[in-house]
Amino acid sequence: MRFLRDFWCLSVLVSSRIVSSKGAAYAQSTSPSQWPLHDDGLNDVVQWDHYSFKVNGQRLFVFSGELHYWRIPVPEVWEDILEKIKAAGFTAFAFYGHWGYHSPNNHTLDFTTGAHDFAQLFEIAKQVGLYVIVRPGPYVNAEANAGGFPLWLTTGAYGELRTNDSKYTEAWEPFFSNYSAITSHHLVTNGGNTLVYQIENEYGEQWEGDASDKVPNVAAAEYMAALENSARDNGIDVPLIHNNPNLNTKSWSKDFAPVNATGNVDVSGLDSYPSCWSCNLDECTGTNGEYVAYQVMNYYDYFGVASPTQPNFFPEFQGGSYNPWGGPEGGCPEDIGANFANLFYRNLVSQRVTAISLYMMYGGTNWGALAAPVTATSYDYSSPISENRLIGSKYSETKNLAMFTRVAEDLTVTNRLGNSTSYTTSSAITATELRNPDTNAGFYVTIHSYSPSSTKESFKLHVSTSIGNLTIPQRSGSIVLNGHQSKILVTDFRMGRATLTYSTAEVLTYAIIDGQPVLVLWAGVGESVEFHIKNARKGSLVSDTKGTNATLYYDTHGAIASIPQITGMTVLQFDTGVRVVVADKAAAYQLWAPNLSDDPFAPVDSSVLVQGPYLVRGASVVSSTLALRGDSSNTTTLEVFAPRSIKSITWNGKNLETSRTSYGSLTAQIAITNGSTSLPSLDSWKVHDGLPERFPNYTDTGAAWVVADHMTTTNPTKPDTLPVLYVDEYGFHNSFHLFRGYFNGSATAVNLAVEGGLAFGWSAWLNGNFVGSYLGNSSVGTGNMTLSFANGTVQTSGTNVLLVIQDNTGHDLRDAATDPRGILKASLEGGATFTKWKIAGTAGGDDVQLDPVRGPLNEGGLTAERLGWHLPGFDDSAWSSATPTNGLSGAGIQFYRTTIPLDIPTGLDVSLAFVLKAGKSKKIRVQLFVNGYQYARFNPWVGNEIRFPVPPGILNYAGDNTIGLSVWAQSEEGAQVSVELETQYVVESSWSSRFDSEYLRPGWREERLAYA
Repeated sequence: MRFLRDFWCLSVLVSSRIVSSKGAAYAQSTSPSQWPLHDDGLNDVVQWDHYSFKVNGQRLFVFSGELHYWRIPVPEVWEDILEKIKAAGFTAFAFYGHWGYHSPNNHTLDFTTGAHDFAQLFEIAKQVGLYVIVRPGPYVNAEANAGGFPLWLTTGAYGELRTNDSKYTEAWEPFFSNYSAITSHHLVTNGGNTLVYQIENEYGEQWEGDASDKVPNVAAAEYMAALENSARDNGIDVPLIHNNPNLNTKSWSKDFAPVNATGNVDVSGLDSYPSCWSCNLDECTGTNGEYVAYQVMNYYDYFGVASPTQPNFFPEFQGGSYNPWGGPEGGCPEDIGANFANLFYRNLVSQRVTAISLYMMYGGTNWGALAAPVTATSYDYSSPISENRLIGSKYSETKNLAMFTRVAEDLTVTNRLGNSTSYTTSSAITATELRNPDTNAGFYVTIHSYSPSSTKESFKLHVSTSIGNLTIPQRSGSIVLNGHQSKILVTDFRMGRATLTYSTAEVLTYAIIDGQPVLVLWAGVGESVEFHIKNARKGSLVSDTKGTNATLYYDTHGAIASIPQITGMTVLQFDTGVRVVVADKAAAYQLWAPNLSDDPFAPVDSSVLVQGPYLVRGASVVSSTLALRGDSSNTTTLEVFAPRSIKSITWNGKNLETSRTSYGSLTAQIAITNGSTSLPSLDSWKVHDGLPERFPNYTDTGAAWVVADHMTTTNPTKPDTLPVLYVDEYGFHNSFHLFRGYFNGSATAVNLAVEGGLAFGWSAWLNGNFVGSYLGNSSVGTGNMTLSFANGTVQTSGTNVLLVIQDNTGHDLRDAATDPRGILKASLEGGATFTKWKIAGTAGGDDVQLDPVRGPLNEGGLTAERLGWHLPGFDDSAWSSATPTNGLSGAGIQFYRTTIPLDIPTGLDVSLAFVLKAGKSKKIRVQLFVNGYQYARFNPWVGNEIRFPVPPGILNYAGDNTIGLSVWAQSEEGAQVSVELETQYVVESSWSSRFDSEYLRPGWREERLAYA
């Protein structure tokens, strides 16, 4: 019902509504009937309006997180990650496609081999119960090599990229149409879980010049329209979305563009990284201005202008920051950890955002040549689920909000009625009032008035409820906000047939069990809590294991519970049937609400509540037994709120001794029985020279080599000397490249300009003699040097061979994707000129795919890679024995191999990582291969990462593993590298890291010998 507000509440309303002139009209209280319900004329399965998305008529708060299947190329591990996302309360996950991963050349697409079969993700999503946001590209950015473009596209031969250029259109159409057709079988409209489909990515190009002038960019608009038409023609009948790269572009929204403008999508979202997307803060000042930690941004006005009839939607919002070359070891979690998640994600709720996808939820690894020059090997991205799949405080803090949004049905339809310090008794605290116009449920989002503040503040809150205007807490105590934290406090919160009138603690979740609600509230350790249960006439404290006191008061509307200090878990029972569990933060972090269905909505009457374990992955009921699946890291007391019909509990298939408490919950103990592993040492290696190409008697007439004879190039960047020595021109793209230049007669030096991306490097030999190296720089992508031949033996009356080897760190992003890789200039001093050049790279180049399972981005042109020394099954019996710890003297490359057995017990999830450390010289470049997969680029001259997690499936947990190590000494100091295998964590789990993954690790084949 409607109710009056007294003067102070009305003054809050008036003052807060004029905070922004742009958003003033948008802020008015409105009814859902005033906003159109959209469906694009396709169907009524997925609809949307000003408030939120609707699926089959039910409103959905989309809480999603991104993962990239191509960064974790083990389908069995996808299940582990998706179960963790679902357990955190999320309703969806998102993923990018990767055109380059699926397309090794311009006439081949692979959607079936190994992890290229991304359709498995849809099947796992259906099983786990998550909606899917699909973001296929063609361009995805993602700090991936060329932004996800296939590298054959970077030569300049395919027209102007990301426009309506017919050459580019002809290139993307096969990939995009096939991707759409595969996805179409897994749409919610076809019984699957795909909710929306993104067109392009961060492509804010709709307007020429300032967006406010609305002058269309025809080439961009026709490109977007062509992508949309292709998606529709290939069966995509869910909403098409886009994410604008910043607040200024305002592209592709039907609400902002003129009527019938070309290229608009159904729902236009926003992409934002309010902290900084990189551990290098200097990268971010151009977009967000001067960096201020924990400074929130105003998005509310943007949505009011750009997309007022659509949900406030973030297809990408900051989950963390990537670690660039030169960044700190392990990334930069200080300002983007648990407190960041607490503050910023609640701030989005205060701005009426009802669809959020975190980038990243799980980052993963830049194995092979996936990375662009901006990133190093790791793509951990300070994500809630870390690169090694560990979950910690940031995951838990994110979980605590996502679990709330999943059950807060009234949050999907709210008006923003105020945003002011007048709501609180402290000028240091601001509150935003959101109110559901149909039910009058209220949500008050509290935050420091100056969001970067780190002070601890105590205050009371003025709220409007169905029982009147109140200042809470009413009885005693106060609400506490620690620095860099926020709270969402509710009024008239519905729980089935019961109502929580207000609470000074946050709602974590609730479940309807035996027809009655079990509500979980949470607050910081030692904080006071007060809440009101409407219509309750009697209540009691039924569990007080930590000595917490609770006082109950009664008014004409119900019962008030006041707890002076919360510690652990306290349970109260009320005569209305409501049970309330009040937990401190530590207890809330270990509380889960697994659902008995695979419905992404996770209906509250199909949920059970479980407190105690490290992770609960799922639950099912068989007869009177509740079967729980999950992970445990130590002996744990389990408490379960489930229907009375449940008499016993199993944990990962094992029967637990179960007892029932006086207030109806079940308790049991989970014992750790198998929590240790032993690992082999890496002290027995074989070694072989890895750079025979440096010697003048090496024969380069075989299949590995191509004559560099192009005298023109379609690349926008023209070389300074000819022939063209850009590797992509000749079908070579990844990682390691070799150039052999021939000249006759005498020369005194060579001038080289080599381009390979940030942190790349190169070295050169003349007639087998080392003449110098460019060691690399984390902020420069071109290395120019003049190398004297004083250290080389010039054949004044014969033929000389200059070998240049290059470590290509990938292609740049966006328009810079076509920047060339290779030699821009090669000229001799002293009278001679080059007569011939030959280039080698990945065995077979574009045309021959020797390893489709690992894919086109895994290998470069190192001798060991071409000949398959890195693969299981290669015979190294004739090699010498030596260790990388002793290493090599002088400049050069040596390749080391060893085989180690693993025997990880079934029932454990074990995370392993290799640790690489340099010896006396840092002028080295090291590549680590694990069962044929390139899983580390160790470059201590410019990078600081030393730990490289490798997932199960790449590692064989039930047999032998082939480890390869390419050690490149870039100076005469030589190189020594130590290698260790370490356990990062062990948990007993229903998801076992020991599984049959032999199909992902194809072995050596004799055809490799042709590429010597």
